[in-house]
Parts: sequence; C-alpha cells; structure tokens
Amino acid sequence: MGRRDESNPRQLQNQKSRQDKSWLQRHCSSLLRRDKQAQKAGQLFSGLMAMNVVFLGSAFICSMIFNHVAITVDDVWIFLSILKILTLIWIAYYLLFTRQKAYAVLHQDPHAGPIWVKGSLVLFGACSVLLNMFRIGYDIIHIRCKSQVSLVFPSIEILFICIQTYFIWCHAKDCTQVHHNLTRCGLMLTLATNLLLWLLAVTNDSVHREIESELSQTAQESEGNGTISCKCSNSTACTVFQKGYILLYPFNTEYCLICCSMLYVMWKNVGRHMAQHHFAHVKPRFKVNGVIFGPLLGISAIIIGSCTFMVYQIEATGSSPSQQAFILYYSYYICLLPVMTVGALVGTTIHGLEERELDTLKNPTRNLDVILLMGTVLGHIGISYFSIVAIVATNPRGLLNSIMVTYSVSIIIQCITQNIFIIEGLHRQPLQVIGEPASSTANEEKEKDEKENHEDLEIRHGIRRVSQTYIQTYSHLNWKRKALKEISSFLIMCNIILWIMPSFGAHPEFENGLEQSFYGYSTWFAIINFGLPLGVFYRMHSVGGLLEVYRSA
Repeated sequence: MGRRDESNPRQLQNQKSRQDKSWLQRHCSSLLRRDKQAQKAGQLFSGLMAMNVVFLGSAFICSMIFNHVAITVDDVWIFLSILKILTLIWIAYYLLFTRQKAYAVLHQDPHAGPIWVKGSLVLFGACSVLLNMFRIGYDIIHIRCKSQVSLVFPSIEILFICIQTYFIWCHAKDCTQVHHNLTRCGLMLTLATNLLLWLLAVTNDSVHREIESELSQTAQESEGNGTISCKCSNSTACTVFQKGYILLYPFNTEYCLICCSMLYVMWKNVGRHMAQHHFAHVKPRFKVNGVIFGPLLGISAIIIGSCTFMVYQIEATGSSPSQQAFILYYSYYICLLPVMTVGALVGTTIHGLEERELDTLKNPTRNLDVILLMGTVLGHIGISYFSIVAIVATNPRGLLNSIMVTYSVSIIIQCITQNIFIIEGLHRQPLQVIGEPASSTANEEKEKDEKENHEDLEIRHGIRRVSQTYIQTYSHLNWKRKALKEISSFLIMCNIILWIMPSFGAHPEFENGLEQSFYGYSTWFAIINFGLPLGVFYRMHSVGGLLEVYRSA
C-alpha cells in the first residue's frame, strides 16, 4: 500500500505536467493561428487596396489615350503626383518612426536585394533622374505652350525616385515586425504607384512612336498648314534634350519594374520570422576563376550584335529600311538563339546529373523570380506567335518571311529552354565543396585529440583522409561546375546584348510592316507595346537569374 501511495502522487504529477504541456501547446498553436490569420487579413486588405489604386489609375490612363479631350495628360499627371506624395509621406514615416522602434526589424531576408539587383536599381534610377532633367529642360524651352503641371510632375518624380531608391537600397532585406498593416499598405501603395508609372511610360512611348512614324510622311504638309504652333527657339538645345530623352527612356520603364519586384518581396517579408537554418546557410562567393570559353563566346556575341545593331539602326533611320537590313538583323538572332538553346539544354542535363538536393525552404525572392520569368516571357512568345500566324497566312515562301518564321520559332524555343535552366538552377541548393567543411571538422578533431591524448599520428592520418576525400570529390564535380559556369556566363552576355538591341530602338516587328498590314495599325501597335516592354524586362531579369545560377554552381 505504501508503494501504491508513493506511485500515485508521481502519476498525478506526470498527468498534471502533461495537461499543462498540452494546454501550453494549445495556447501556442492558437496564438500562431491567430497570427497567421491576421497576416492573411493584412495581406488581403493591402492587396485589395493596391488593386483598386491600379484599376483607377489604369482607367485614367486609358481614358487619356482614347478620349484625350475629357481626360488630359495633365489630369493623369496630377493623379500620379498625388500618389507619389502619399508614398513619400509613408516612406518618411517608416524611416522616422516604424524603423526606429525597438524590435522593429529582428530578422533580415538574406535572399532579398542581391547586389546586382541593387546596382541595376541605382543605375536605372540615376538614368531616370537624368531623363526627367532632360524633360524639364525641354519643357522650359517650350514654356509658352506647356502647362505648369508638365514642369511640376518631373520635379516631383525626381524627388520620388531619389527617396525611393534610398529606401529600397537600405531596407530591401527588412522583415518588419511592427506596424504590420500600415507597412503592408504603404508598400502596396508604392508598388501600385510604380506600376502606374510603368503603364504611363509604356503608353507615352507608344504614342510617341506612333506620332513619329506618322509625321515622317506628313511633316511637310503639317508645317505648310501651320498645325505645328509650338516651335523651339533653340534648335540645338531641343535636339540635345530630345535625343537624351529618347536614349534614356527605356531605363525609366526598367526602373519601375525593378522597384515593383523588390517592393513585392518586402511586402511578403512583413511579419516574417526567419528560422535558424536560414542564417546557417552561407551564400557562395562570386568567382570567375577558370571560366574562359563562356565569356569569350559571350563577348563575341556582344561585339557582333553591336555591329549588327548599328547597321540596322543606320538603315532604319532612313526613309524605309531595306530588305537586307531586316535579313541581317534576323540572321543574327537565328545564329545566336540556337546556340543559346543548346547551352540551356546542356546545362539542364548537367543539373539532372548532379546529386544535389532541392532547396524547398520558403523563399519569397525565388518565388517572385520564377513568377517574373514565366510572366514576362509571354511578351516574346506572344509577339512570336502573332508573327507566325500573320506570315503563314500571307506568304510564307518568301526569303524574308521564311527568315522571320525561323526567328519567331527560335525565340519561343530559346525562351522556354532558358527558363527551364534558370528555374532548375534557382531551386538547387548551392554546391558545398567537401574540402571546406571537412577541413573545419579536421581542426575540431585535432583540438580534441590534443586535449585527450596528443597523438600526432592520428591527427596526421585524419588530415590525410580529409585531403583524399577533398581531391576525389572536387575532381569528380569539377567538370560539372565548370560547365555550368561557362554556360551561365555565356547566356548572361547573350541576354545583355538581346536586352540592349530592343531597348535602344531596334523594333523590326513594327518596322517591317507585314504584321501591321495583316492585323491593322492599332491592333498590332497594342500587341507590340504590350509585348516589347515585357520582353525587354525578361532579358534583364534573366541576367539576374543566371547570375544566381552561376554563383551557386
């Protein structure tokens, strides 16, 4: 009976501890569930707010395009200026109050804001500031026929770009833990503002090219009728401002899209708690040792592409580009794209041969990279399919038409294979050379052996075993790693030249006139101005993804 009496209190105590533990688990799980529900509710509300802002701004911009009498460009500028001012107020509040609170940022996302993305953000931001300076200079010269809003809008945009670039550069990795809903709404408002600025830039670019193409035939007649009422008093300054504005215009659209992508990652990281394994992982360094053939082939592609681009631009600036100019331009793509396709296929095969685990950890930056790759590639693929249908339906047997069909098919295949290669590389865990962790393990073993028995023979045997393992592993994986780095470096440079050519004026899809005559001027212009900006951003974003693949190889 005494033993039973002794055992009963123990059982009661164990039962009570289990009940307390189960209560604690239920309480913690309830708190976690509430936190997740609050996070989902905050994301939903801020997302709906951004959606309404984007739809309202899109309605303004579309109304300006289709009915420029009721809704003028000044109305659109005033609306966007209000959004930029509200965004600047929130950024100031975040920097002065939210960020300064205790425990405001406990964690930072190591994957967010890589250095080349930040570098491109600063570069394109500086070009956008210079673009607005050219716009202000041009408007000052034409001040007698320009509204005051045309001077205020670029001035506010310069301030907006400078403060936003500083904000993203310094706080792109923040996982904000205070003012969750306000921070989410502020980030979504900033994202919506950049998206509307991109939409306005795309529509303004399309209207500008439409006017330029139409005035090439009616310039003399318009001057004779006196329709051009606002003439430049200083032709040299006007030419400088016009050329600078046109040259820097592509950078403005790219800047807006980069800001949207980085702001989305910041929005996903609000309230996010980073686990310990996120910090335990060390990113591999960017090294160029031993990579020769990929950069050489890439530099050759850039040089040949630059020469092709200059020849085509010289021909395109004339009255009408010759057929030889189109053949030269398309032939360069037809020669380059299959080589890029083969490189991507070989790289994907090497990914399959490697015994590397998939990185399944939660990573908003990688998820966004995949979404952008799959979304922006629709620009290239959409234009290519529309071109194929138009050419096949008209006259596919001509020399130029056959080359155009081959070009369109090559674009589709190359984009698909390159996306597969990049996405496979992004989802692979970085290769850890066994020599480095093994050497650290060997050092620990040395210290233990010295403390325990100081046996030098065992230490030397351990070092010899580690060295042999390192040599065998490195020699086994060396050719795979080197091949991936060669392929990635080659594709990086190819995508750079394929970004430069359409960004600075090479648009044969519109200038050849075939698709335009098949679909009609307005329809084909809408297709081009939707697809080309996406295609340009796809090439630039592919460079960032390929840099990640190169570094982790």
